[in-house]
Amino acid sequence: MQRTTGGRGAHERTPRPEDFGWNDSMYDGPGASGGPERSVSSRENREDGTGGPERRAGRGGRVLRWTALSLSMLILGTAGAGYLYYEHLNGNLTKKPLTLGDNQLKHRQNAEGHTPLNILLLGSDSRNSERNLELGGSRDDVGREPLADVQMLLHLSADRDSISVLSVPRDTKVTIPECADPEDDTVHPQSTGKINSSLQYGGPGCTVATWMELTGIPVDHFMMIDFAGVVDMADAVGGVPVCVDANVHDSRSGLRLEKGETTVRGEQALQWLRTRHGFGDGTDIGRTRAQHMYMNSMVRRLKAGTKLTDPGKLRSLAEAATEALTVDDGIEGVKDLYDLGNELKQVPTERITMVTMPWEYSDGGSYVVPKPGDAEKVFSLIRDDIALDGKDEPKKEEKTSAPAAPAGEIPVRVRNGTRTVTLGPVNGRAGTITEELRRLGFDRAATDPEEAPQADTTVSYPSEDLHGDALAVAKALGLPERSARQSAGVEQVTLVIGADWREGNAYPGRPRSGEDDERGAPESADALNGDEEKCMNVNPAHTW
Repeated sequence: MQRTTGGRGAHERTPRPEDFGWNDSMYDGPGASGGPERSVSSRENREDGTGGPERRAGRGGRVLRWTALSLSMLILGTAGAGYLYYEHLNGNLTKKPLTLGDNQLKHRQNAEGHTPLNILLLGSDSRNSERNLELGGSRDDVGREPLADVQMLLHLSADRDSISVLSVPRDTKVTIPECADPEDDTVHPQSTGKINSSLQYGGPGCTVATWMELTGIPVDHFMMIDFAGVVDMADAVGGVPVCVDANVHDSRSGLRLEKGETTVRGEQALQWLRTRHGFGDGTDIGRTRAQHMYMNSMVRRLKAGTKLTDPGKLRSLAEAATEALTVDDGIEGVKDLYDLGNELKQVPTERITMVTMPWEYSDGGSYVVPKPGDAEKVFSLIRDDIALDGKDEPKKEEKTSAPAAPAGEIPVRVRNGTRTVTLGPVNGRAGTITEELRRLGFDRAATDPEEAPQADTTVSYPSEDLHGDALAVAKALGLPERSARQSAGVEQVTLVIGADWREGNAYPGRPRSGEDDERGAPESADALNGDEEKCMNVNPAHTW
């Protein structure tokens, strides 16, 4: 259930930190207002992340400090408080179920027994508060279920050496799985639509389920923020430097900047993140690029030593961060946010890579869809915990959970997925490949009459013990290993013949020797490294 902070009478004031034990004397001397600034950095906490709130509270009795570094507008800054204030901040957080679908995907461990961490970051366009309405406009949208117009998956590698961030454009056409709304038990049947609308089918848990269905990537946590949260956090960190290659004015978002670098704060930061028409070709793709630039710039600013030692700013940040966030119910409170931030901040900026899902237009430009081959490569790199910057050292060979059964004993269901938004399905395609599998010794291969349109040919399996069987099918057909993916949507090893294999018995994308070992995101993913300082390309129709 959603937590709320309501219930105060009209004449009751908002709780003050001192009511809960905040102790401003901790700022006396160096770092106090008017004195030399004192950087609050990772050096003040143990490297293993154990210098968290419980430890601080136990040591001082009254003073608790927590630090949460984020790669986005979600978790920023530093704050101090008494133990009761810490509990008050925990109460500010809104919590919802992690997933509303049947997807129960799990990570495969690396050779050292470690697993990666995947966090889905969501930006909501909710106008269902006066402040969000003031910032977002469009009074007609009051009462409308919000859309998730910003969606980014943050992948922290199992060895904690790199971070990959994947954005999916909000207009991506996807299958939204059946989701049951936890608030009123409404069951929303499976449908097809834009990925940003998935938030309207029960909340962020349905967006998580949609992501896992689309990518086959397990999601461990989500964090969602609204307009007001973006503004408050940008103010709290003193603004974020951004750059444009020409004067830009987007009347719809309100953004107006001169050529060159500007430090955006508050509402101007929100305008930057929402601007679509003023950047690139005026589509959501340009906006996604601008969001990546903003996040990278914020990370560089924080790592360069941005100081948040003013008690007033720290209190404001603590309130803004916790009140603005909706998180999954696996995050118990700010201590967990502290721990997550402590892991993220160890990664150097040069090992942070942000990409956009490779895409192509469909339905006359009304939607985008995953680009065949390239999109699946990005998904598989993340599933296989391979950094998108291509700088990973070769990993030790990992063993499958179980060896493959003999080919003649592996049941394989074959589906036709060759239909696209512009081309009809290739009739009889599943039957043709079923016969090819039988020729290769897979006697239990069978054709499934159900269509499953998708860009790439994949071999899905429901549980880890069938991973080896799926790889055996892929190898026999000449499919790359990355085509094998775990999915809750299948009951046995299931081969879907995608739009990339519309003819012939030999897979046309069969890799040459060593080609499938190529590392790093494809060029179409528009990768941006955390150390890159670039100016955003301005749409010529929106200059002044």
